[in-house]
Amino acid sequence: MAKIKHNNFIDTVDEVFSGAKKEGVMHLYAEDKSLNGRTIQIKGKEMFHFGTTGYLGLEQDSRLKEAAIDAIKKFGTQFPLSKSYISNPLYAELEAKMEAMYGIPTIITKNSTLGHMAVIPTAVRDEDGVILDHQVHWSVQTACQLLKLRGIPVEMIKHSNMVLLEDKIKQLMSKCKKIWYMADGVYSMFGDYAPIAALMELSKKYPQLHLYFDDVHGMSWKGKNGTGYVLSVLKEIPDNVMIMGTLSKTFGASGAVLLCPNAKLREKIKVFGGPLTFSAQLEPASVAAAIAAADIHLSVEITILQSELAEKIAYFNELISKTALPIIVKNDSPVFFLGTAIPITSYKLVQNLFEEGFFVNPAIYPAVPVQNTGIRITLSRHNQKEEIKALVEAIEKYLPIVLKETGNSLSKIQSAFGLVETHTTIDTIVDKSSLQLKYETSISKMDKPTWNELLGQQSTFDWDGLHFLEVAFANSDEPANKWDFHYYIIKDKNEIPLIATFFTYGLWKDDMMATESISKHLEEERIKNPLYLTSKVLGMGSLFTEGNHCYLNTSHPLIEEAILMLLQELETLYNHLNADMLVLRDFEENEQLNRIFHNQGYLKANMPDSCVVENLEWDTPQAFTNKLSPRSKRHFIEEVLPFEKAFDVVIKNELTIIETEQIYQLYKNVKNNNLAFNTFTYPPNVFIAMVTDPNWEFIMLYLKDEDNEQQQGQLVGTLFCYKNSNYTYSPSLIGMDYNYVREFQIYRQLLYQGIKRAKELNFKKIDFGFSATFEKKKLGATVIPKVAYIQARDNFSMELMGTLQNDDKIH
Repeated sequence: MAKIKHNNFIDTVDEVFSGAKKEGVMHLYAEDKSLNGRTIQIKGKEMFHFGTTGYLGLEQDSRLKEAAIDAIKKFGTQFPLSKSYISNPLYAELEAKMEAMYGIPTIITKNSTLGHMAVIPTAVRDEDGVILDHQVHWSVQTACQLLKLRGIPVEMIKHSNMVLLEDKIKQLMSKCKKIWYMADGVYSMFGDYAPIAALMELSKKYPQLHLYFDDVHGMSWKGKNGTGYVLSVLKEIPDNVMIMGTLSKTFGASGAVLLCPNAKLREKIKVFGGPLTFSAQLEPASVAAAIAAADIHLSVEITILQSELAEKIAYFNELISKTALPIIVKNDSPVFFLGTAIPITSYKLVQNLFEEGFFVNPAIYPAVPVQNTGIRITLSRHNQKEEIKALVEAIEKYLPIVLKETGNSLSKIQSAFGLVETHTTIDTIVDKSSLQLKYETSISKMDKPTWNELLGQQSTFDWDGLHFLEVAFANSDEPANKWDFHYYIIKDKNEIPLIATFFTYGLWKDDMMATESISKHLEEERIKNPLYLTSKVLGMGSLFTEGNHCYLNTSHPLIEEAILMLLQELETLYNHLNADMLVLRDFEENEQLNRIFHNQGYLKANMPDSCVVENLEWDTPQAFTNKLSPRSKRHFIEEVLPFEKAFDVVIKNELTIIETEQIYQLYKNVKNNNLAFNTFTYPPNVFIAMVTDPNWEFIMLYLKDEDNEQQQGQLVGTLFCYKNSNYTYSPSLIGMDYNYVREFQIYRQLLYQGIKRAKELNFKKIDFGFSATFEKKKLGATVIPKVAYIQARDNFSMELMGTLQNDDKIH
């Protein structure tokens, strides 16, 4: 099975965060000598603080501070021993107060992240299944990774989609005893609520359904005794619900609290719940501060504090209602999300607000979907009405400025968040009088010499190659292999080309670049439903082609403007098609492109490496051997050259119907054995189009084993080769009989015969495509790393596709 390099999720996140850090909006340091909750100093500038998650401001309450100081004096800075042995002297009092708040015994954990890691693997049994909301907190998703090691199915649905949730429940109910749905009570970025009433109705319909809520952002400011948003809806905790609350954030202290109505399970978690056993316990100061906070929560004072915050939330909502600002979710939570759609708008707006004296948080991937970038504004009791009003006025002032500066618009933002339907969603930042665009939907309408001069010497996308692809795919009867074609050339006013490229629109498998194990699992599902987990993709190039699909005149002074013009045109088409993803692919690493695409809301991801052979200056096999590295030379002499005599090598331009059927079967053998780059199987009409196209030829390997009549004359391998303008030879597909692959080293022999044929025809270069780079390097190929830039309606399909390679997206 061919291997390819998969993208690393951490690398992608690092790219995004590094971009935000360079813009000066993340990884900052507070410089205050003391904090009051209302203001914060960064780089010498005092700002009003609209980024806290201490919504009630209890972290600055003198009672909590004094309790913490007193505890340190009495008990020290820590109690360095596991709670399995003994708890520090204050724990019993805190547990008693938490039980008084909630009405049932609770479990105190070091923090919510360690709490999830203690609770989830203990509560979820091997016979259970788990469904995650796509936006459930990272700490919940991480804890569920441990479940997968035990073979527990962990599935994921799009955010708060009850239809998809019910579908998943139906899929799991016959094989799982309990089905756990895990969600946030209040989501930390958009400030939206879990649909708790709908979930409870669903649990009545499906008694196997159990609900697990991370309600750390709903704590204290909502509910009786500040017990949180979830309980403000439920009133009391049902038997099929578990809740993780917090003692930090709004509660004002440190730690987390678990609510589990099942006494037996609660005791099991407490006795042996991973981090509860092996991690340090809360420091005495944190426990003492939590006790002081609990006293406030158990008094009438908590309702006064909640009312004061609610008044400020209502005031902010009143101000916002009089504006056109794109606040994405409007409710009574203290979390507000101002959508910007693309990172560069968010960065510029944050920078301007910093200058005006307002600290807010940029919200970027992976906290939000890549096209749902924005600014998170949080309110606390510390904020006064005058600065709330000033913040709204500052946003109203600067948002139009940065929208214009970054080529963005309110309609684009609304479209990105699904608030309106629109096809023209971007304001131009390009002087179109200096550039001219040619757009067509067929290569026949593009000037052949111009196209070939710009893009014609690689792979199968010279003018003739694209004509072949249109014949093979444009009018296909199969939805999986029907593509629309879109061609772009951008020139300056002097007719000098700056950009030339093409795109195809069609279905991609969501696991196209995922690991083989994920694809194998999904292909089992596709036996019943061939289009299971597929997405509509507008992609640069096509799934048949590989190489540099975009000509860029990087020395031209208007190249950045031309790139932005192309992106504007693509976005219009993307929205018109209502595609799920937009993919710009097969670029070599380039700092300028990284910056441009990142700022416009694209994520960078690794693509499989390209393999190219350009050193064809040899005349004999010995001369070819001498150009290889010592290690590759030994490989060639021992594992390639000796097997050549086992074959009759035949080059054919025309095939009979029977031969066409034979090579198609050989192709399917390879396709069905290679899930490393999981695309749809091409239909027979693609190969019929090859046979009738003069630019295609077929290198055929026939066994000539004279000692075995059954094997003699048998076709065991085919290389499907495109001849591009007498410059590039492109072995685009391969077919093999797996009964003989290892015995006769068929794959390696086909590669070598492709090299020999290219030399014989005097081609300058061989485009060997991607996958099996190790084998191709042994025969002298140069490996060229490639990247793609991707935007999507949400993260869900993109992560499944494997470009982000986060394996918790599917079991």
